[in-house]
Amino acid sequence: MKQTSAQILVVDDNLDTLNILNRKLSSHGFTVTTVNDVSSALAVLETSQVDIVLTDYKMPKITGLELIRHLRAHYSQIPVIMLTGYPSIEGAVEAVKVGAEQYLSKPFTDNELFTAIEQALTKCKHKINNNKLRLSNPYGIIGVSPQMQDLFSMIQKCTTNNATVLIHGESGTGKELVARAIHYHSHKNKAPFVPVNCGAIPESLLEAELFGYMKGSFTGATETRAGYFITADGGSIFLDEISETSLSMQVRLLRVLQDKQVHMIGSKTPRQINIRIIAATNKDLPLLVKQGGFREDLYFRLNVLPIYIPPLREHPEDIIPLVRHFSEKYASENTTKTPEFSEAAIQSLLSYAWPGNVRELENLVYRMVILIEGRDIDVQDLPNYMKFTLHHQQNLQRPLRVIEAEYIRNVLASVEGNKSIAAKILGIDRKTLYNKLNELDDHEKTLEELP
Repeated sequence: MKQTSAQILVVDDNLDTLNILNRKLSSHGFTVTTVNDVSSALAVLETSQVDIVLTDYKMPKITGLELIRHLRAHYSQIPVIMLTGYPSIEGAVEAVKVGAEQYLSKPFTDNELFTAIEQALTKCKHKINNNKLRLSNPYGIIGVSPQMQDLFSMIQKCTTNNATVLIHGESGTGKELVARAIHYHSHKNKAPFVPVNCGAIPESLLEAELFGYMKGSFTGATETRAGYFITADGGSIFLDEISETSLSMQVRLLRVLQDKQVHMIGSKTPRQINIRIIAATNKDLPLLVKQGGFREDLYFRLNVLPIYIPPLREHPEDIIPLVRHFSEKYASENTTKTPEFSEAAIQSLLSYAWPGNVRELENLVYRMVILIEGRDIDVQDLPNYMKFTLHHQQNLQRPLRVIEAEYIRNVLASVEGNKSIAAKILGIDRKTLYNKLNELDDHEKTLEELP
């Protein structure tokens, strides 16, 4: 175990035990304070910095269990390891129930002791980071990693001006959440925020939805209707999946950016608007420009303030804070106890690649909270495809079609065949998912028919 400067308080009524632990811990770089009763321990806690407490179970007058209860009530950030010479399952359960991170039966090996301390301090670090995050992050976005701190810094820079923003990130990373953070922390926060999913609106309807139309301008236009641009006047419009728009629509969007005017369908005069445009995509727009699928002039107009949201696999240190946040959120919504994830379960979550990013993680935790009904979550509760990823070596010789098929099957299995939820995780609509599944079925039938 590497050297550390953590402050350890050891509480035990046996002086020999105190001396032995003092030598062992000091030799590994810990700063150690030893006391032989709980009253003395309370005095140390009130006057000194303590990072972790090791306490005996049975002591005269005040027991170790009562000390743990006091710590959880008054020093909840300090982890506790229970030591006992009277091992029992009931004692271990009781110790963990009242708040101990670890339970060690005497005699224990040096490796068991230092491993328990390291795990307890690591768990405490995650809790502290999560608490700091909730106190310091004004955007309602969970993230303690350097990548997310860079993202928060960029959001802050976007809130002080009215420049166009282009958000790039994979499906499920939270692009709309970032767009809302920019809007609601800017001077336009009292004006409308209008989100538009350009990929979900048929091309034939997108122009009418965005620009609006005059009564009688086309068959079915029985009344004058303002479009999303006019609705957002004074505020912000969020154009998600901007890469899904046609080249002809891109020309009209370019004119809006250049002139700050919109022409309602059937109107002879333009209308001036004062809006901020925030666009988002999960595609490589420079590549689309080279391929002729996206206008270069529109790309440059949009890319004034670029923001990149990293996929979850690039900042796994945020997985634990996210799990805690979603666990508390959905446990509260479903009036059930917030479940704890075992160390083994956490390791499986940390080892998984999260192709569906934060959205996939949120859906998993939501499902766990509902199905587990308040008990703690272990590896066996996780989807099968997560249980075997810890030591899995990627086969990089497989075709993309095979990898995509495997991923789609895994996502469907994770949501028990629910195609609506699977489509959301995959970042596609249900129709596209059905088409892909039909293609997979046809390919598999072809393979079966080969001699």
